[in-house]
Amino acid sequence: MAHPVTLIRGDGTGPELIENARRVLEATGVQFEWDVVEAGVDAMETYGTPLPENVLESMRRTHVAWKAPITTPIGTGFRSVNVAFRKEFDLYANVRPAKTYKGVRSKYDNIDLVLIRENTEDLYAGIEFEHEPVGISIKPISVPGTERIVKFAFEYAAKNNRKKVTAVTKANIMKYTDGLFYAVAREVAKNYPGLAYEEVLVDNMCMQLVQKPELYDVLVMPNLYGDILSDLCAGLVGGLGVAPGANIGDHGAMFEAVHGSAPKYKGQNKVNPTAVILSGKLMLQYLGEDDAANRLEKAIAAVIAEGKAVTYDMKPDRNDPTAVGTSQMADAVIAKLQGK
Repeated sequence: MAHPVTLIRGDGTGPELIENARRVLEATGVQFEWDVVEAGVDAMETYGTPLPENVLESMRRTHVAWKAPITTPIGTGFRSVNVAFRKEFDLYANVRPAKTYKGVRSKYDNIDLVLIRENTEDLYAGIEFEHEPVGISIKPISVPGTERIVKFAFEYAAKNNRKKVTAVTKANIMKYTDGLFYAVAREVAKNYPGLAYEEVLVDNMCMQLVQKPELYDVLVMPNLYGDILSDLCAGLVGGLGVAPGANIGDHGAMFEAVHGSAPKYKGQNKVNPTAVILSGKLMLQYLGEDDAANRLEKAIAAVIAEGKAVTYDMKPDRNDPTAVGTSQMADAVIAKLQGK
């Protein structure tokens, strides 16, 4: 039976990235029923909104979306499509794996972290206003919101044979909000005696991740800290080019690469498809296709380790003339899946 999936083509390099990644996922042998829709800057020109209603309608039907990169203006313009999508479908858990792969340039080896970020509360709730001469933003942290994200983190750890969950806040300063997060997390942790639980303040966590990332396993935290630390974790393993993400709720999920749409490279067949392909791997796991997910990860890891059919950013010298394009790297992953 085919899995119904909303495929959001994005803008900039998004359409070419998602089309090549789609070819790779189809090569796993898993059957999909794709509903291809448009969102982002290009959709804005056609529909007057970056998130047309037909995209939301499709997601309500399929309950699973795979999204290509989309541009988010800085400081002006429309709000993030990601934020709007998460709110519309209550996709409260942002899952960001950070894993080292042989062949990806990094100062570290054998990192295998998973950062779980609360997606709907904190300063990202969008409750802000101007009261001249001050701009004010409100930081809501609730008991129900904290309970469900911490429970999600422990359930994820248990299901994936993880050993420890670390909660990260700044509770020594924000005692009522971040302090609440810790108080609730401690209660949730009592229900998982087989998993270790600890608390680390966010500034210390930054230092710990740089110095001793191997000490950590599953990290759970409020929204803003998660946004910042997830990029730090991506930097530990080689950057956003190998950083997939999942946004999961109780009734649906959206999967994506976490990097931007790189519009200056649009149509040049140049951008690294690894993060988009790895987000497809997360989607396969969510759909219960664990065997296909494992085969896909092994295939892309093999291509990266060989270092031949990879894009310019994965070469030791970014000007290496042997670097291949987006579609050729996808072809190499497909060949590995097919045993070639």
